[in-house]
This record gives sequence, structure tokens and C-alpha cells, in this order.
Amino acid sequence: MSLPPLARSTLDRAAHHRRDPEWLAAAWSRARVLVVDVVSGGRALVDEDGALVLLDAKEAPEVAVDQRMFLGVEPDGTPVFAVDVPLPEQPDARAVSLRDVGHLLSDRDAGLFTAAAALAQWHAGHPYSSTTGLPTTAAEGGWTRVDEAGAQVWPRTDPAMIVLVHDGVTGPSGRCLLGNNAAWGSGHEVRRFSCLAGYVEPGESAEAAVIREVAEEVGIEVGAIEYEGSQAWPFPGSLMLGFTAVGDPAQPVQVDPTEIAHARWFTRTEIAGVLAGEVLDAGDGARVGLPPASSIALYLVNRWLTRPV
Repeated sequence: MSLPPLARSTLDRAAHHRRDPEWLAAAWSRARVLVVDVVSGGRALVDEDGALVLLDAKEAPEVAVDQRMFLGVEPDGTPVFAVDVPLPEQPDARAVSLRDVGHLLSDRDAGLFTAAAALAQWHAGHPYSSTTGLPTTAAEGGWTRVDEAGAQVWPRTDPAMIVLVHDGVTGPSGRCLLGNNAAWGSGHEVRRFSCLAGYVEPGESAEAAVIREVAEEVGIEVGAIEYEGSQAWPFPGSLMLGFTAVGDPAQPVQVDPTEIAHARWFTRTEIAGVLAGEVLDAGDGARVGLPPASSIALYLVNRWLTRPV
């Protein structure tokens, strides 16, 4: 079974080591270190072959012990840490974002980069305790933050649903409903259409969020909801729960303009054409674009395209 691009990993997170400072100190001396720079948008370095650049600990930038984020242990026993500092100068290496290259990375590198980006983003956004207001420092290998009173906070992940709405019809004439988010702006040469998505609200199931968000954003009632998979989206800290659902194209599409600028049904033939590089008119001189390759949105589109029902 294929997985969404950022759901792949080969790393053992080895959580039992996080509370062992002696083990972590010894592990650092033989570790490989991934540098992630949150200030630059969570970028890391890849080499000429597109593989993540990991440094030996002795070559890594010097950081305080509480700035070392322990990601886990590789299959060969090598510990892996991440640090959030400016990217070092590295010959034949280039800075990339996870959003841009996540789908191109190996399973190992995708897992490392995703975990490091999510954890670094969380630390950068939580310098104070949400309960006491006191400054916090990282502990347990970077997997918690503690204030001077001993109150702990843990990494935050916000659940969100994303859904590919389709008509349940097999073959080339089957259709899916995609929307252009109002936040993406207008006037672009390419107008990107993607799956509908939104955060799961307190006290709400993911499936209920699917029904609510689709009704709110495009005015369509859906059923036959099926879970397709999930992946982290650390921009800064979401877990995207992917679904498909069936809707009737005879229902009028009524967009909420504060959320969705445009929404329309596309046939499989049209989607396959856009993926193959064909130009499809989106109106106003723009052409239709699809979600980025590292997103679970394109994963859902491709599953619908190749698995008719």
C-alpha cells in the first residue's frame, strides 16, 4: 500500500531514551545531525543527489545541550539529532523546504525531515508556558519544555481533515470537486485547485468535520466517507487526516467567499490531462493547477484517479 509522501519513515524514535540524559550525551558524540533553520522557513540542506545532508556531531554547529532534538535511532543503531540554527556553508549542497522536496526524498529522509521540521517549529513557537506564562527550556531530548516551576508542555499537533469529494462514477467521465482557496490570492498565471480541508473542532469527529467543512465551504452535502490515510504537515504543526466522500454534482456549488474563491467539478480526463502537462482554462486568463506533490491533497487526487471508486 502506498503512503502519503510525508507519512514515510524508517526511523525508530526510541522514546525510552528521551529521559536518560547520560545516554543522550553519549549518543550525541556518535550521532548524525540534521540542521533545520526555522527562520529560513524550516529549510535543510540536500546534496547533489537530493539526499539530506547529515553532519557528524563533531562537524555540527555548537549548540547548548537543551537545543539538541533527539529524533531517534537508525536501523544500524546510529542516533540522529536535529538542531535549529542557520544552515552551514556546505559545498555542492542547496537549501530546500520540506514542502518543495518531501515527495522526492527517500523514506528515511522524508521521515527525518518531517519530524525535525515539526519539532523545531513547535519549539520556536512555544518559548513560554501556556499555563504559567513563565519562560520554558527544552528537556527530554527536545520532546518537552519545562518552566522554572517545573510545569511541562508537550509538542502540539492540530488535527485537520482534508477530503476529495467525488461523484462515485467510474471511468473517464467520473468527476471530483476541487476548490481554489481565497487565501491563495488572485491574478496568478496558474490557479491552484485542491481538496477541501479544515481543522477538526473541539468535541468533533474527523468525519463530522468532513461533512461540516464541505457544507460550509461549497454548500454540498456528502456521504460515503472513507478514510484514506494521514500525514504530518508541519507548517507549523498539523496532522492531515485524508478522506474521500461522495457528493452529487446536481447540487449547486455555493462557495463561502471568505474561504473559497472558486470551486468546480473536474472529470478524470481533465485531471489526468493537467497532470500530464496539458493546459486547462481556469478563467480570467489563468490555467488550472493542482496541489503540490508533497501534499496529501495530490495523494488523494491520484488515488481517486487510479482507483475509480
